[in-house]
Amino acid sequence: MRLFVSLALALSLLAPPAAAQRAGTYDVSGTTLDGQPYAGVALLRQVGLVSWQIVWRVGGVELHGVGMTAGNVFSVAFDAGESTGLGIYTVEPDGTLTGQWTVVGAPAFGTETLTPR
Repeated sequence: MRLFVSLALALSLLAPPAAAQRAGTYDVSGTTLDGQPYAGVALLRQVGLVSWQIVWRVGGVELHGVGMTAGNVFSVAFDAGESTGLGIYTVEPDGTLTGQWTVVGAPAFGTETLTPR
């Protein structure tokens, strides 16, 4: 019995990312570093147990990044041209991702919501 309980506990620690987060297309809305609103689309693709690839298409610009899920937190890093962008989101029960993002060295941050289609 102890072996069974120990095995069950060990397997629970290897649980996959939050069930609400899923691969697919998301509608994007947010604010830029200077507070201006924007909208677009993001595509998330799971590439490992907790690792993801993400592509944003906003205002004719395409940004590529990678991310990792830990519990209900989704963090990303993305190529922002001459710098690196970072974001951190909360995975909501319905799969919506809400968070903040910035570019390394920037004096401000933006907000962003990704809503699954």
